[in-house]
Amino acid sequence: MASPTQAPEQTKAHEPHPYIGGRNAALRALTAWRMERQGAPRVVILTGSPGTGCSRLLTGFLMLCDPEYRKGLELDALDPETVPADLPAPAVPSVAGLTAAQTLWLLADHYELSATRTADIFPELGQLPLSGRPVTIVVPDVDRAGPVRGTGEPARVVREVLKPLAAVESIRLLTDVPRELAAELAEGLPPGVAQIIDLDAPEWADREGLVLQAEALLNPRFGAPELPFTTDPDARHALAEAIARHAGDGAGSRLTVHLAVQSILMHPEGFDPEDASQLPGSVVEVLDLHAQRLDTHPRTLRQILAPLALAEGDGLPVHLLTPLASAVAERDMSEDMARGMPLVAPFIRPIERAGEGIPEDERTLLGLQHPGIGEAVRSSIADVPGAQARIAVELLEAVPHQDWAKAGAYVRDHIAGHTLEAGLLPRLLTDPGLFAHADPVRLRAAVEAVPPEQLDAPARTYLRTAPLLTRTQAPAVLRAALLETAFVEDGLPEYAAVLRRIVPGLPWHTLWSVPVAGVDAVTVGELPPSGAASDSAAKASAKQEPAESAPRAVAVSVVPQGTPGSSPLKADDANAPAVLVQDLATGSVIDADPAQILRPSDDERATGPLGFSRGADYVRVWRRGEQKGDEKIVTALISATPFTGTDLSPDGILLVATESGVKALQIRSTQPCATTARRSVPDPRAVEPEPAQAPEPEPEAAQAPPAPGPDAHPTA
Repeated sequence: MASPTQAPEQTKAHEPHPYIGGRNAALRALTAWRMERQGAPRVVILTGSPGTGCSRLLTGFLMLCDPEYRKGLELDALDPETVPADLPAPAVPSVAGLTAAQTLWLLADHYELSATRTADIFPELGQLPLSGRPVTIVVPDVDRAGPVRGTGEPARVVREVLKPLAAVESIRLLTDVPRELAAELAEGLPPGVAQIIDLDAPEWADREGLVLQAEALLNPRFGAPELPFTTDPDARHALAEAIARHAGDGAGSRLTVHLAVQSILMHPEGFDPEDASQLPGSVVEVLDLHAQRLDTHPRTLRQILAPLALAEGDGLPVHLLTPLASAVAERDMSEDMARGMPLVAPFIRPIERAGEGIPEDERTLLGLQHPGIGEAVRSSIADVPGAQARIAVELLEAVPHQDWAKAGAYVRDHIAGHTLEAGLLPRLLTDPGLFAHADPVRLRAAVEAVPPEQLDAPARTYLRTAPLLTRTQAPAVLRAALLETAFVEDGLPEYAAVLRRIVPGLPWHTLWSVPVAGVDAVTVGELPPSGAASDSAAKASAKQEPAESAPRAVAVSVVPQGTPGSSPLKADDANAPAVLVQDLATGSVIDADPAQILRPSDDERATGPLGFSRGADYVRVWRRGEQKGDEKIVTALISATPFTGTDLSPDGILLVATESGVKALQIRSTQPCATTARRSVPDPRAVEPEPAQAPEPEPEAAQAPPAPGPDAHPTA
């Protein structure tokens, strides 16, 4: 689709963009959008095949849109039709690794909206121009959306974020999306509102820019080694033209040129610039030609790269590459790996990580230079689910003694992504240890991608609890504690018992949970030895109870009249509430006279070892010190729904009620402060699509990403 504002190609009177090295036709169209010129579209959709240069073009354009970054560019040397005016920077919520909901909340916080539901964000954005605030939004990296690759998050971002944004008439939107989603995004908009710029299409071809890219990469001024075809300007230009000609103007051309030059420069031995058969026409051909020049079968190169093409996140820890390559290839790859680093060097990049808590063997990750390489390698794998299944088995074997607390971060946090693509994730979702220790954002995303009918009861409990885990960013021990309670609530006590056994230091033990609707208040108390009749369970079994000789701790709940097991407070008033009395330790219903129940006195409460404070959706339990002010937080219980009642017995049993039920937790007070959830987090809404209440905001503001410095090495 041609740009309505595309200027005719001009003579070479201007310098190319220092980062892009071309793409003037596309830059003119983007500048027209930014300047709101007559006839320019309100929505611009940038697309193309992997490696065509969409991300690089968008990054280079954002350099021109950022007031601070512009100061480091020689703008007068550029084509003026490609340089927008100095305007306030647009909002740039990069969706790489994020969900659709996270992206929306980044926008909400950038514009300081008051919305507490995602549905309210779009109307509020539409009202911003009335206050004089223009709404210009650039959304890059849609193809990299989602914490797990196989969950289809790019399509969700298009449907749940970009289409509603494009429909708001006061919003100017620029985004780059996968080609299969571009037409869907433009669909339904009035004629002239949206423009699709497909960088693979002939009207946006940039053969001159492709030659400039190759020539810059071959130039010793920019780091190329001194070789006969790099030091001689004529030879360098001729080779650059030949490389660009073979790469073509379409699919993956920028990446093909970049990889072809890197392959030649890293291993120039035997390369003949006059031999056209040594020049690739695609990323796949780059891989094949490179392997052949190093006297290696192309299949071996693909097998070494396969684990990186199938990896989740930023890349694989180095020590996992050999066993995973062997698993994918179904043969021992140790010898190939030992001599294979020169073979794979043009296609991989090391990622160094620093910081406390990162084990030495996970400080260096290996990733692919570009996602387009991954696409090329995956296309050669005959059975991707089978390869992922073999990777998953290898990762499981890497868990020491099947103890997820000791598993490496990659294994623990990314095995769900591999098993999802293998079709085996439901079989993994019966391990409470994995639930507690895996990154909850990634695991939740993977589990949500599984059809509900394939999930067993433990996985359904996890899925119900996961929004709470992600919203609070709870540490592993508190995640285990919240899941322990959830398993008891859902009638899965055996899974709760496993968590109590394998996760030391849980802050509580859930004694019981009973679903009771409409609980207004709860309190703890005691029944004197003669104050209780039999438990309902004992009645049913017709067994005679032994005589009680000590007071009995009970839980008292104010419930709607007619609740099974309850006693009305006013028998003659059908609208009066009732009281449900339960054994505090077991939850069994007690047939007792509420008037006989003794509540703890104020002195007993004040002198007990533990105290508590309550918010709408949390209860903090603290241990009293010797002096006032010496209190230490023991733990915090977080709830997905507001609490309707809370009390704490002198011996540390926490009784809580929500609109759906009552439960009792025995608090363990031996390790204060060890398991408290973070209340000041980077916007809980970013991982909870519909929070029950507005969380404490502290997200990273959406802004233009830091762009690389001016670079004469334009790559894909």
